[in-house]
Amino acid sequence: MESKHRYTPAEVTGRQPSLPAIIAITLGLLLIVAGTFMPIFNFLQGTAYRYVYATGAATLLIARLFTPYTGRVMRVKRLSRIEAWSAIFFCVAAFFMFYEPRVARDWLAFTLAGGVIQIYTSIMIPRTMRRALEGKE
Repeated sequence: MESKHRYTPAEVTGRQPSLPAIIAITLGLLLIVAGTFMPIFNFLQGTAYRYVYATGAATLLIARLFTPYTGRVMRVKRLSRIEAWSAIFFCVAAFFMFYEPRVARDWLAFTLAGGVIQIYTSIMIPRTMRRALEGKE
């Protein structure tokens, strides 16, 4: 069933995040990736990867919390909230890195869950915005 309401581009996108917020999100995700791959490839022996990962997770969480979606499309608003949950999953993974440092099972599981959510929302948010602009949402 198609909606008769067509949104304007400003109603769909809402207020755009600031440049520092975009940089913080990108930096946080890159630090999470670096912290995940450091122990896999035995780069910098020791515990430095935990701090790199935890810094990235905290940076991403703070950036996601301070850049909420302000548009009018409810489905995009829900997807943006789900996207914030991925940052929470990364923070839980960082906790398990320090809580049980010898067991990689828990932090890798939460990292994979956060990554899957991040991938899903990065595909669905632009798709949903495009559909809302076309009047199909």
